[in-house]
Amino acid sequence: MIVAEIKPFGEIKDILKGYNKVLIVGCGTCVTVCMSGGERQVELLASALRIARKIEGNEITVGERTILRQCDPEFIDQIKDEAAQYDAILSMACGAGVQGITERLGSISVLPAMNTTFIGVSDGQGTWVEVCTACGDCILYKTGGICPVARCAKGLINGPCGGSQSGLCEVSKDNPCVWQQIYARLVKLNLLHSLKGMSQPKTWPVHPRRLVREDLRLKKEPTKGV
Repeated sequence: MIVAEIKPFGEIKDILKGYNKVLIVGCGTCVTVCMSGGERQVELLASALRIARKIEGNEITVGERTILRQCDPEFIDQIKDEAAQYDAILSMACGAGVQGITERLGSISVLPAMNTTFIGVSDGQGTWVEVCTACGDCILYKTGGICPVARCAKGLINGPCGGSQSGLCEVSKDNPCVWQQIYARLVKLNLLHSLKGMSQPKTWPVHPRRLVREDLRLKKEPTKGV
């Protein structure tokens, strides 16, 4: 999932300077799971903003709404009429959500309340770890399902450096050497031969990327002759 964390409250207040009617929009998927941008967090942020502005003598009207996904036009359209009543939308989603609403509702300012951090998985209660950079050229079939692109501090894709010791990364002793993990995993699966050819250069994506599934696109009806 995409992991994001809420910006410092002072930064959010600065972002909202000049806006007196703001709709805070949460997202019901990734940021809800990592407990940073769901319905509960929308409620807490809205309350904090109202109190802070009241103390400053510059009260603010804050609306609260959470939709299932901010990266999907189908759900963004659910807030179209409501959003028109506000000066700005404060998005509690990842960067894709902010831009998704911006593209769909181009007549209103859409501001980020979150810092998008990484694509990761839960590593225990209240913690998440980065496991994917969405590089567009997945090599997990060669590395036993463990990604060196995201999990190696040096981004090495053709084996370990000479600095790791006792299975730990030299950059941070809090992190295991991912190449040691890959090696152990492949030995366990009897797939060590998968590492052959890893010295080949990796194809890196050109940004911005776009994915089109023709089988899912709406087909236009052929124009009938008069």
